[in-house]
Amino acid sequence: MSDCVLFSEIETRCGRVIARATLNAPKSLNALSLEMITLLSEKLDAWEQRSDIVAIWLDGAGDKALCAGGDIVQMHKSMVKHAGEGRNPVTEEYFAAEYVLDYRLHTSAIPVIVFGDGIVMGGGMGLLQSADFRLVTPRSRMAMPEITIGLFPDVGGSWFLNRLPGRVGLFLGLTGVHINGREAVEIGMADRMVEADADSLLDALAEQNYADTEAENRAVIYRLFKQQAVDMSDLPHPLIDHMPLINRLCDGEDITVVTEQLLSVKERDRWLDKALGNLERGCPQTAHLVWEQLDRSTYYDLAEVFRMEWCLAVQCSLHGDFREGVRALLIDKDGKPSFRHRDVASVPKEYIEGFFRCPAPKHPLADLGKA
Repeated sequence: MSDCVLFSEIETRCGRVIARATLNAPKSLNALSLEMITLLSEKLDAWEQRSDIVAIWLDGAGDKALCAGGDIVQMHKSMVKHAGEGRNPVTEEYFAAEYVLDYRLHTSAIPVIVFGDGIVMGGGMGLLQSADFRLVTPRSRMAMPEITIGLFPDVGGSWFLNRLPGRVGLFLGLTGVHINGREAVEIGMADRMVEADADSLLDALAEQNYADTEAENRAVIYRLFKQQAVDMSDLPHPLIDHMPLINRLCDGEDITVVTEQLLSVKERDRWLDKALGNLERGCPQTAHLVWEQLDRSTYYDLAEVFRMEWCLAVQCSLHGDFREGVRALLIDKDGKPSFRHRDVASVPKEYIEGFFRCPAPKHPLADLGKA
């Protein structure tokens, strides 16, 4: 049996059980593979049939990351193999399985706790945002950095970025800038900052007295993590400091205007330089996708968001910029992607429209969220 996900069960003092799943690929910063997704889904099937489980805990092996994203190296191989074919069975299967898993975690009857220590990006962010209790630590570094590789903030980015204050969600999607645990809590992308010690937290969870109802157990866990929360005042918060400027610069009638305002701003410092550098060097296609995904999904429910994003993700795998971005970052590592369009203003609207069309005869998530 594969050990890319480790499963264990922790008995509580009252005889109930905390189910634990640990992504176990620390060399790749726990990059989320299809095999991991399948194993997690199968284990959820078993756990959901039991009445003794009071919580599901998800974390990552090693001391560097919960999960740095999806397994885009394997995706790149499939994009090379199926280039020009009009369909990519590998990415179709991968993204469908990932979205189904994220949806199950979002809607789980059993409280889900995700321990977002270290790097939490892309697919890792999808796992964290699906939890009832999103825990971060002083070591957490979070981002949706798809602007660098020609993808878009997937795994529900349309859902959770749209729920951030002001225009912060748009800014994070356009720049891929990293934020720390304090910033994540303050803007609503995490619930509590705790110490970077999963075992101690699990021991504390095991010492609680649990009840027979889901609502009561959520309250028990809530009170515990409120007690376990640590002081955040020593951590910097440049994102929060820049929010008035971010809201002003991201206020525009279309993505071309917003991009021009961001890249021409004079009030720049080291943090803003780095964020805007990601946008300037990033994929123009992605900037348009970020704008459109947030605009179109404003009133979507979660299942509708995931159906839209599956189309976007698979379409990206059929277009050259995603393949080229991964090549430059992780395959040849030359850091010099040659994207299709020169800048944001050069991307035709009709080109972006094509990304929102379903690339399969039948949408694999057509029944998601339906009884």
